[in-house]
Amino acid sequence: MLNLYNWSWLLLSCNLLLLPTSTWAETDTLYKSLPSLREQARIRDTWLKERISRIPSLLKKYGVDAWLMSQREHAEDTIWWSIKNATDYDAHRRTVLLFHTNESTLEGKPNPIKWVDNTGQVWPELLQVLEDFDPRCIAINVDQNIAFAGGLHVGEHKVIAKELGQQWIQRMVNVPLLGNEYVTTKLDSQLKYYRDMQDIVWLMMEEGFSHRNILPGVTTTEDLSWWFREKMLILNVTTWNHPRISVLTEESFPGWSGTEDVIQEGDLLHIDWGITAMGMNTDTQHMAYVLRAGETDAPVSLIQGLKKANRMQDIHLETMRAGMTGNEVLEKCLAQMKIEGIEGQIYSHPIGDWGHDAGAVIGFTNLPEHVPVLGELIILPDTYYSIELYAYHFVPERNETIRFRIEENAYWDRDTERWKFVKGRQEKLYLIHEPREAPVLKVQL
Repeated sequence: MLNLYNWSWLLLSCNLLLLPTSTWAETDTLYKSLPSLREQARIRDTWLKERISRIPSLLKKYGVDAWLMSQREHAEDTIWWSIKNATDYDAHRRTVLLFHTNESTLEGKPNPIKWVDNTGQVWPELLQVLEDFDPRCIAINVDQNIAFAGGLHVGEHKVIAKELGQQWIQRMVNVPLLGNEYVTTKLDSQLKYYRDMQDIVWLMMEEGFSHRNILPGVTTTEDLSWWFREKMLILNVTTWNHPRISVLTEESFPGWSGTEDVIQEGDLLHIDWGITAMGMNTDTQHMAYVLRAGETDAPVSLIQGLKKANRMQDIHLETMRAGMTGNEVLEKCLAQMKIEGIEGQIYSHPIGDWGHDAGAVIGFTNLPEHVPVLGELIILPDTYYSIELYAYHFVPERNETIRFRIEENAYWDRDTERWKFVKGRQEKLYLIHEPREAPVLKVQL
């Protein structure tokens, strides 16, 4: 027996198969083609080499002579994922890395000095390097508040203390901003490919939120979420964030799951998702409207709600400056919103190596006015940010006040010393209408 889910996909499949060939061709050719996986690995390793070359300067900036990391397979330091080669995955055996300032006895030596071992031989060799180099301060990742500076596992920390002894443990220090800055800082050469990724994201949403994939009264939000997942496989990208698709109502609140609704005419749909490719991540939220019979556009109140959220984006980018803390940006944005009579919430975050990357955050959904620790960090230049927020707007057709939730990724523009949207922003709702032609279905079961 076919359940509702199976019938939904059956009808969708029939609808897709009956599309003219030209429609498929047009859709396929619009998508950006990322480099082959082999070429991606080469490009990523070129980026890695440039990023690692900056570490000696970072060590000097933060007043340390070396940076020690130790991890075992399946128990990696958080930083590992930003310092490994493209073709590496888990750390091998025990992998120990010692970054240094490239001075004294280590001048001209490999940086980092690397050991891969499961016999214990690493420790006497590391001791010899330390004795020759004699670093005064050695950074280790043991911070209690910042994930990107607290990735040294407790067991591994105990092993280091046992094997290296008190002399060297006394010289080890917690320098949380070191790993934070290394991970969050982006290269100019990454932006081209990040733009290509944004193009893919936008085109997927344009295709997903259309009559090609949505049959009102049949298709569910879960069906559509899994369409996005399958489409990602076809496009050779993956995700860090399962597509969360919801029907927006007054009760809808930002969270970690979508809804499980049958999509109906008149629904306001929302997606929160991102793709992963080339060692980078995106994070986007857009909205779509399912037209009722006879409608050619969304109700004016929905258009106004999106415009209000767009104005919040303007305020955010006009306010945000390198050198400010996340909380300072948040406070100024909220003050300007109050002046303009806009109610809403901001909860922006860095993005890049991770969907929620290292760096200063600007609000949380549960901390709308001030964020301890992460909100107190300084916003750095050469970073990507996900400008994430919602505006409250009353929708008289529903007698509801709805959160208009949008999110776009922004990059640091060195010429203007401002953040700009990588692709642009959503200024019009996607409109989902009935198929232009009534298909004649021929289904073989």
